[in-house]
Amino acid sequence: MLLDEVLRQAQDLGFFGPGDIARHRAHSEAFVALVLDAVGPTPPGAFLDLGTGGGLPGLVLAEALPGSPGTLLDSQHRRTDFLAEAVTELGWDDRIEVVTARAEDAGRDPGHRGRYGLVIARSFAAPAITAECAVGFLTPGGSLIVSEPPEGDSDRWDEGGLTELGYDPPAPTITRGAGATIATLTHPGEPDPKYPRRPGIPSKRPLW
Repeated sequence: MLLDEVLRQAQDLGFFGPGDIARHRAHSEAFVALVLDAVGPTPPGAFLDLGTGGGLPGLVLAEALPGSPGTLLDSQHRRTDFLAEAVTELGWDDRIEVVTARAEDAGRDPGHRGRYGLVIARSFAAPAITAECAVGFLTPGGSLIVSEPPEGDSDRWDEGGLTELGYDPPAPTITRGAGATIATLTHPGEPDPKYPRRPGIPSKRPLW
């Protein structure tokens, strides 16, 4: 099975919006190109796609990093059941794991906490929620890279809140490319044990 066929099936199931598959894939490829520029030529170890939905951009990143393990995380069983089958059909099930869980829970699970050198997020949540939900997954020195609006700027990311979560520097690097914009944050050490907070709390009481 080819990746375009998987994405077409995901779209038919309503896991991402309407429009030409090529357009959806092109945006993810532009995002992934910026991600790989940001993390450098050496794959960052394991990666995690936070709130993967129909597999964009996680599946595109998995295709671009054929030697890297990765995890596609989503809280909706319908999506993850589909993705687990798709990963098997693509022949990637030896290195790509599909996990059904809320990010707040998985970020405290010993099997996932502090495991990932790269966490990516596209349309997951507002910046404060994304930054908090991602922090538990990152290895020391790991990167969180978030897809931003074309006009994205660092004002969406509060330095005080990012400092509280342990990100360094406490403002993202905004990078614009042809077809995508990203915000990149690094986390130099172990996450604070109190983050992420209980499921639902990051969205009910965001840090900014």
